[in-house]
Amino acid sequence: MHALIHHTFGEAEDVLALEERPVPQPGPGQVRLRVALSPIHNHDLWTVRGTYGFKPELPAASGTEALGVVDALGDGVEHLVVGQRVATGGTFGAWAEYIVANAAGLIPVPDGLSDESAAQLVSMPFSTISLLQFLDVNEGDWIVQNAANGAVGRMLAQLGAARGVNVLGLVRRSAGVEELRAQGIENVIATDQSDWREQAAALTGGAAIVAGVDSVGGSSAGDVLSLIGEGGTLVAFGAMNSPVMEIASSDVIFKQATVKGFWGSKVIQTMDASTRGALFTELIQRVTDGTLTLPVAGTFDAADIADAVRLSKTPGRVGKALLRF
Repeated sequence: MHALIHHTFGEAEDVLALEERPVPQPGPGQVRLRVALSPIHNHDLWTVRGTYGFKPELPAASGTEALGVVDALGDGVEHLVVGQRVATGGTFGAWAEYIVANAAGLIPVPDGLSDESAAQLVSMPFSTISLLQFLDVNEGDWIVQNAANGAVGRMLAQLGAARGVNVLGLVRRSAGVEELRAQGIENVIATDQSDWREQAAALTGGAAIVAGVDSVGGSSAGDVLSLIGEGGTLVAFGAMNSPVMEIASSDVIFKQATVKGFWGSKVIQTMDASTRGALFTELIQRVTDGTLTLPVAGTFDAADIADAVRLSKTPGRVGKALLRF
């Protein structure tokens, strides 16, 4: 079979290449999947670069999420059948024609869900709905996030609206406001406007913002914290621009603010089965009825990984770049 492999850490478009590897065999409690589609996530690119929380040994496989068809069953697997479509969001090495995954962690895909949506169902959408759960906010509450025009930002706005949570979004360009408005997402402010803080106060009507999500780092983290009310929580979700959060001590002290991190893979591992199942059921329902949209920016053959990565890095891109195997 073919798999995308890198022998050194670096930019994915420079170091990844298709190589031949043996077809894996499933062990007890595992299944083999024939991969159909797999999305490119920022954390995949950071892993290839060697800058993520998980650093594989070289030469290394790549990719973490996929839609596949069950191809072979290991001993003891009884709840899945050969030919069944399933999604996985935590199987390292997903950028390959065949992968082996733990059967217990696979999500059966209902017939009404397209391949393109199912391929990106687990990692980002499930992390986003888990993040919303992690924030512990109630209907009518206000939260604020930066990178509102990113994949997670767009999904958090949609899922928040579906639950009755008000989401204030920050983007760095005025054009980003119109881009999101065209997707039906309101309450977005561009921080390149000199009066953006006044705009935020007008949108919220002076209501306290109870939590904020920083996906950017640097001074953008401080912008988010500056809007949070007394006793609020700032959650570090990502660091797209800087690995350092620049926040004002006065905001932390006088607002009695809490700052904590969210790493989806860790949170999901400790989540009880009933909560996990309920969140997946909600996710599938939201995608099926169109409340949550999972657009695709482009689909590429795995051999064209460099072009796919370049699209994935394009500013203003709407939707994921998918790899076809």
